[in-house]
Amino acid sequence: MANQYRVCIVGCGRMGGTIDEEVKGRPHGALPYSHAAGYTAYERTTIVAAADVVEEKAEYVCSKWNIPKRYHDYREMIEKEQPDIISIATRPGNHAEITIFAAEHGVKGIYCDKPLCASMEEADAMVDVCEKYEVKFNLGTQRRFTPGYIRMREIVESGEIGERRSVIAYSGGSALWGYTHAADMLLFLASDSEVEYVQGNVAVDDADFEDNRTESDPGIVMGYVRFKNGVHGVSIPGSAYEFEVDCSDGTVRSLNNGSDFQLRKRGGEFNNLVDVAYPPFERKSGTVGCIEDIVAAIETGRETKGNIHLARVSTEITLGIVDSQRQKGARVEMPMENRSLYLGRW
Repeated sequence: MANQYRVCIVGCGRMGGTIDEEVKGRPHGALPYSHAAGYTAYERTTIVAAADVVEEKAEYVCSKWNIPKRYHDYREMIEKEQPDIISIATRPGNHAEITIFAAEHGVKGIYCDKPLCASMEEADAMVDVCEKYEVKFNLGTQRRFTPGYIRMREIVESGEIGERRSVIAYSGGSALWGYTHAADMLLFLASDSEVEYVQGNVAVDDADFEDNRTESDPGIVMGYVRFKNGVHGVSIPGSAYEFEVDCSDGTVRSLNNGSDFQLRKRGGEFNNLVDVAYPPFERKSGTVGCIEDIVAAIETGRETKGNIHLARVSTEITLGIVDSQRQKGARVEMPMENRSLYLGRW
């Protein structure tokens, strides 16, 4: 019989256990969506407890998902329940603290909701502790675990539409809360290449950088990422999360936040780009895919697909673009020097 994995959830807000009620019936993605719903749907995980500093939230989520125990203090929960896997579904200000405590107390896997953290100093500490204790980690940027987007990357890497030139993210939003998704997909569709440098334009008052800590999570207007494999990554404002890869002989694009996908190849009398059928793929929850990947990594020893190192890279893209604004639009070489730059008040 396959091993069963004990799970504890830290944070009982939207992504912890209630967002499914909001997104039910929407065309993009696939339910289950929240952490609690994902573990409940996956037959090899059992949620044994959940914690939140707001008792009413913990009580509601535990009741909704039939979780037997609830705690106010996540430390007490981890020490008493000794879970195999924990989910971190809190605001980013304590993600590093929770990760470090969990790793030091025997947790084998961590599913951390985005954003990873609020500074590169925190990201570095999370990488160090996960490496030390060999913790299998996934960041909750679920598109990279969703079959439609996986097929996008497979099409590009197969070479059937020629040489990859650029990846475009039609999205924006606040740096940590929204742009995290854009940064991760730029990275994912560039085949998780190392980054050479970034530049950007960010909606933030320059005076806000005086203490190297912004008062808010600033909005990223435009960003540029130069990947070491030669790919240009560009993000511009868009009305929906859409991502496109432009190659020498075609393009592939996600539409309406992944509800559909478009593939175009050169052909016809004038060798124009023409629509062709997008290859079939399974409609499957990215949340469940993320959880399955953590379990497989624990059992095989392999790395996860949204691991702590990739999470640090996408976070550094985001923070680097903000630091570019701090430096009046200058290129920010990777790894960025200003590792104490902190975004937001959490």
